[in-house]
Amino acid sequence: MKKFLDLIADEMKAAFAGCGYEESYAKVVLSNRPDLCEYQCNGAMAAAKAYKKKPIDIASDVVAKLKEQCSVRAAAGETPVFLDEDVNAVMPGFINLRVNSLYLAEYMEGMTQAPKLGLDEIGHGETIIVDYGGANVAKPLHVGHLRSAVIGESIRRMGNFLGYHMVGDVHLGDWGLQMGLIIEELRDRKPELVYFDESYTGEYPTEPPFTISELEDIYPTASKKAKEDECFKERAQTATFKLQNGYAPFTAIWKHIMNVSLADLKRNYGNLDVHFDLWKGESDAEPYIPWLIQDLQDKGLAYESQGALVVDIAEPTDSKELPPCIVRKSDGAALYATSDLGTILEREKDFAPVKYIYITDKRQELHFTQVFRVAKKAGYVKPETPMIHIGFGTMNGKDGKPFKTREGGVMRLEKLIADIDEAVYQRIMENRTVSEEEAKETAKIVGLAALKYGDLSNQASKDYIFDTDRFISFEGNTGPYILYTIVRIKSILNKYKENGGQVTEEGSEKKILPAKGASEKALMLQLSKYNEVIENGFAETAPHKICQYIYELANAFNSFYHDTKILSEEDQAVKDSYIGLITMTRRTLEICIGLLGIEAPERM
Repeated sequence: MKKFLDLIADEMKAAFAGCGYEESYAKVVLSNRPDLCEYQCNGAMAAAKAYKKKPIDIASDVVAKLKEQCSVRAAAGETPVFLDEDVNAVMPGFINLRVNSLYLAEYMEGMTQAPKLGLDEIGHGETIIVDYGGANVAKPLHVGHLRSAVIGESIRRMGNFLGYHMVGDVHLGDWGLQMGLIIEELRDRKPELVYFDESYTGEYPTEPPFTISELEDIYPTASKKAKEDECFKERAQTATFKLQNGYAPFTAIWKHIMNVSLADLKRNYGNLDVHFDLWKGESDAEPYIPWLIQDLQDKGLAYESQGALVVDIAEPTDSKELPPCIVRKSDGAALYATSDLGTILEREKDFAPVKYIYITDKRQELHFTQVFRVAKKAGYVKPETPMIHIGFGTMNGKDGKPFKTREGGVMRLEKLIADIDEAVYQRIMENRTVSEEEAKETAKIVGLAALKYGDLSNQASKDYIFDTDRFISFEGNTGPYILYTIVRIKSILNKYKENGGQVTEEGSEKKILPAKGASEKALMLQLSKYNEVIENGFAETAPHKICQYIYELANAFNSFYHDTKILSEEDQAVKDSYIGLITMTRRTLEICIGLLGIEAPERM
């Protein structure tokens, strides 16, 4: 279904062309003075110089042509986009536009009848890789993992909704030094295990030699020990090297680490309602690395520098000096860049994606610039394939510093979720309108919405303050406010049904009439932006634009609700139109929150 703004722009282009002016000047935008008009075109200002005319004269020509076009439409039995009185040229050359209310109502009707409310599936099944996990095995998820998870999940959902084949990969950290650290700490704690008996030749146990709680203690202990004990660190490096070269006992331990960690990670990501299509790790890239290193050398791209193997990535257009990408350290070990390049080789073989999207802390910007350039330079990825790195900012506490526990440690993600759920539960129980059991279930839904919306409503690259009190508020630009608006609409529809009214979930059988008042038309205009917002939000990998849209839509609905006696309207056709319009509003809000990984409860 064509975007509403495009339909207006088409009408404007025809008018400019009809007056002998270039269509490129016919750009239409939302008005920055909604008290004067709904849309505006400033093209006459730019055209004035090219055509050596006064801007107001060009604007007047175009307005006259617009009115003529709309008269022709009306005479042909079509609904004109504009009525004569709604198109004006004003000094020094602006064109102010108000849309014909009947034309807008017909567009609403078209949306209600169309699949996905008229959103076109522009993806056509093309594959896009989204890399948005990045958690390390053997370590619990903490607040630092929140942003990549919820931003990536939203982008994956948007892409799927638009018809792309989105492949989300957790890309676990499962092959680096932390593996050697765990192995050697386990040796110190349980030297009697068969994995450390070099004479052992039997099968290795199927049961892991540790629980998830023990494993989560082993890693930080080993990490601290490695910083203080050089001998232990060297042991861990040796163990890592042996693991990466297929040493059977350590491979058996590694499999235990993976099995125990994955079960816990899947549970925690599940609590966030974040899902991955692939549970791959750095280890999956290992088979590709020997060929990769040799290929980079054969192509003359990789060369030795101070004992390491590097690839130059600098380009003449760079505004700052960029260091070469190290693909092999002087001791022969691979690095993150090497495993990321190996992963790209695997993804090209398995999926041949049309786009790559990586979501990590913005401090990794240089790393991905290097990896992307090597991948393109070596011909592993086509020159035209977009490779995007979304570098997100930090989630900070009220003190402006990275979010910590009260004791100053890194907060576990499940603790953060539990805390915000409890805060929402207490807020719900202040009203005592529901049972404790229902309040707890609702608190989980609303708490997750508060957490996700609080994050996603910020531009990804920006740092933001995590403020529980603000995030769980039922007022302002918050998740609970959006959910409360949806619940309010559900309540109206339920009362309508209780009073004998009938309406389907889509509400498409209710004819939407032209708006009777300003707030009703404002609600329709907000709804008309829906498909444009979702397409642009995905194109710009910007979930915050979806948040901004649904906040404005919720505000528009609540203004309409306060101005309009929906259920007590005596004219049945008008009442049915109201019901159709608010049903469409509920559908739009629910689609959008679904793209953010949020759901709405039945009651709040």
